Amino acid sequence: MSLKKNLLIVFVFCNLSLSAQWEWWEELSPMPEPVTNNAVTNATVNGVPFIYSFSGLDESKECGKNHLRSFRYDTSSNEWETIDDLPDSKGGKVAAGASTVKNKIYIIGGYHISNSCGEISSRKVNIYDPETNSYLSDGADIPIAIDDHVQAVYRDSLIFVITGWSNTTNVVDVQIYNPNLDEWTKGTSVPNDPEWRVFGASGSIVGDTIYFLGGAKYTCATNACFEPSRIFRKGYINPNDPTDIIWSSFDAPLAMGYRMGAFVYGEIPFWFGGSELTYNFDGIDYNGSGGVSPLSRLLSYNGENLKELDDNSYPAIMDLRGVAQIDETSFVVAGGMLADQVVSDRTVRINLNVLLDSNEDVEVPNIKIYPNPTDDFLRIESPDANLIELYSISGDLLYSEEIIRNSTMDVSNFTSGVYLLSVTKKSGIQDTRKIIIK
Repeated sequence: MSLKKNLLIVFVFCNLSLSAQWEWWEELSPMPEPVTNNAVTNATVNGVPFIYSFSGLDESKECGKNHLRSFRYDTSSNEWETIDDLPDSKGGKVAAGASTVKNKIYIIGGYHISNSCGEISSRKVNIYDPETNSYLSDGADIPIAIDDHVQAVYRDSLIFVITGWSNTTNVVDVQIYNPNLDEWTKGTSVPNDPEWRVFGASGSIVGDTIYFLGGAKYTCATNACFEPSRIFRKGYINPNDPTDIIWSSFDAPLAMGYRMGAFVYGEIPFWFGGSELTYNFDGIDYNGSGGVSPLSRLLSYNGENLKELDDNSYPAIMDLRGVAQIDETSFVVAGGMLADQVVSDRTVRINLNVLLDSNEDVEVPNIKIYPNPTDDFLRIESPDANLIELYSISGDLLYSEEIIRNSTMDVSNFTSGVYLLSVTKKSGIQDTRKIIIK
């Protein structure tokens, strides 16, 4: 039976209002309690996908009501259960990040809110083993305490912790954790500019490229100066030295988003929900104007453009710190904050294959060419390419190479300008991209 038919049965049984959302997203069993600003990720237990939520803020949204309560969801039974609290002697925390590497979960950073509303950034690295349903010994402390950072996994081996807030200000640091060695190294910092030093941004790593956008920039010494940033940022990771990152950015109105959920589908980064305005942990705008509303929005970046998918039925959710993945096409948002700053216990499953099959504006590419612009090399990744050719803008062939799957092309000897790169697939179909050499 198809997904659509299944959902139509749900409609008849529950007497719900049928609209476009039932074709691509659905409600799963609610969480044991409402929670927001919780760290969310996924892992497997005996081959079954599980979703995990660690720490967060309860529905009161009051100072001191951040906690360490944690939960897991069994996709085979559609049931949540409570697991042991996240171990942290300093008490509850929000704005941590959770990442899964080789099926171990690493919960990093966050900040503690005292009963008197004081906030302290964390250096903690908790490690959880899904197979034994238990916490392991803590990892090495983060060199720079951090919260509301971008946290993403590189090639199932390294965890990148990018910018974020550290006690008194935003930082430029890129901190890289190696779970295998339990060591931290320093990556190339983001530019020392308010548009880059942000907290509440979100992003992912696709191949060797970091994509992150939005967040709150800190431009003066008052809370009213936590303005939203609308910069889309990319960082190319040198695969031979992952600490070496080439950063670039562009201005994009759609990039203005705070505490969105980020995930990757078919080598395309996506962003879900969030808000246009920035706010404190209680959902109240930093400028004191009142409550902030969540966005009903799904963004994608296809390598050239940041797009908003044309649909009006998205669940409006903000205050997200992670999106869990069930399988190649299904992603889950657990908790968060709804309209009127209501803390949510909802579990929403996003079925991307259903949405994208019916949306002509989104195309999942199978060719990746990056970084672009570049000044030294190009990385070409394609599962079915066998020839790459570089042409001048006037059509003169300058370079040709046969490849099996991937290739790194040295362009440091070419003069600055615009070029055309042609990638020929085994089928004979060509794909030509504009390349800028700086």
